[in-house]
Amino acid sequence: MSQIVLITGTSSGIGLATAVVFAKAGFRVVATMRDLGKATALRERAAREGVELDIRQLDVVDPASVDACVSGVLRDHGRIDILVNNAGAGYLGTLEHTPIAAAQRAMDLNYFGVWRVSQAVFPGMRERGAGRIITVSSLGGVIGTPFNDVYCAAKFAVEGLVESAAPAAKVLGIHMSLIQPGPVATEFANAAAPPPGEDSLPADGPYAEMYKTYRQNFGQATSTPQTGDDVAQTILAAATDEKPHLRYQTSALMRTLASRKLVDPSGDAYLDLMVGMMATPPKA
Repeated sequence: MSQIVLITGTSSGIGLATAVVFAKAGFRVVATMRDLGKATALRERAAREGVELDIRQLDVVDPASVDACVSGVLRDHGRIDILVNNAGAGYLGTLEHTPIAAAQRAMDLNYFGVWRVSQAVFPGMRERGAGRIITVSSLGGVIGTPFNDVYCAAKFAVEGLVESAAPAAKVLGIHMSLIQPGPVATEFANAAAPPPGEDSLPADGPYAEMYKTYRQNFGQATSTPQTGDDVAQTILAAATDEKPHLRYQTSALMRTLASRKLVDPSGDAYLDLMVGMMATPPKA
């Protein structure tokens, strides 16, 4: 019998790729998204790949939507074997300029969304003594990156949540894993700009030149981003490994960055690196 996997945030990017990759691997995929009007790209790719998906509405910031979706899947499929928490969005801004309301909105989506859906599927997995909860973290959950203040705060919170919950979950038969992608060639970065009316990253003033220099240096350092399918293959590994890890880095770059942090307990080397990326003009 095929395992049932529920994936959040499948309208584009990593989530879309993951839904198709899992379906091709033989899983019964429940692909969810906030707005079913944005399901066209997912439906078209599924048709090209010759796979079937159960596409449903789920808004991770709406408790009623989460409960309705999870209840519906349990009613129709009998269980949820694997949850992939993928839904999320970036947010560019500085601590000084980001409105509290915007920070709370970003935390609600990127952190509490993971909490809500994980909490909703947990009882069924605990009762069966089996299940996997796989959460897509980020480069921004491994190291803080300038001008991503609230997004990194949310991803650091996600890392802490999963690391804290994983031991008890494992005793109960539930494996929890974090996926740590680096730069990915999806629409994610373009969607990180603040909406109109929220001047969280001013176009002039003391931050403007720093941001410009940082983006140029960051672009040079990450000139070969992964694809959503690359990351999806790592998520599939977390779902199928006999002994799944707590953390999976999706690239050599991410493994290097994670390793550097672990051997830099003072944090000074990281701080110097990021300051240099903001203050030093990129090489021509």
